Amino acid sequence: MMQPQTDTPLFNRLRFVLVETSRPGNIGATARAIKNMGFTELVLVNPRFPDAALQEEAVAFASGAQDILQSARIVSSIEEALLDCNFAAAVTARLREFSPPVISPRALATRLVEESGLRAAVVFGNERFGLPNEIVEKCNVLINIPANPDYSSLNLAQAVQVLAYEARMAAVGETRAVTDIGFQGEAASMAQIDGMYAHLEQALVAIDFLDANNPKKLMPRLKRLFSRTQLETEEVNILRGIAKQILEQKNKD
Repeated sequence: MMQPQTDTPLFNRLRFVLVETSRPGNIGATARAIKNMGFTELVLVNPRFPDAALQEEAVAFASGAQDILQSARIVSSIEEALLDCNFAAAVTARLREFSPPVISPRALATRLVEESGLRAAVVFGNERFGLPNEIVEKCNVLINIPANPDYSSLNLAQAVQVLAYEARMAAVGETRAVTDIGFQGEAASMAQIDGMYAHLEQALVAIDFLDANNPKKLMPRLKRLFSRTQLETEEVNILRGIAKQILEQKNKD
């Protein structure tokens, strides 16, 4: 059944759940992975160390995502971890004969964005044993990351990164923050470009690179070349400046 629509962005309604994690470093690396992608909610179910999120190894691997570690909740059961959620996805490399429907990380991310009423959790198992069947059976879908079949075992934080990345891309697409890097100026008008071609042709004739009486296909080829560059006004002015300098130098001679 389709969930009721809400205006809550995916970043505020997707939870990452780690079950019985052994290494504090993996918890720290997970915190870093989800913060990289703009997510904040991390829940730990029975980690090996009660203070796992505060251990030196976790803090070191978090590498600046200590705020995610500090706000991480530690619970004793999957039921507590999924409290307030209405959708859960189990991530596992091991497919089961009896399991929820299997979908890809990208398909999951798309669904979470399209069904904005979903308050979802993505559940990851222990580094060595993965998720037990009883937890998988509580989830709505099973996520299998399409990796190299000859070596498909991902590190826990790597798997988290894949899911968080796909969720972010589904939520924001290819949009990027506006920066001065890769600056693009104003596109040149057709009139400006035609004027540049005429000016350039004069300069090429003046230096005998182009025979005005037998031009063949040089100018059409140059036009084809420049048409692939999406010329900007300043670039057209630069080329006209070169042509002008050639003509002035030729007149002096």
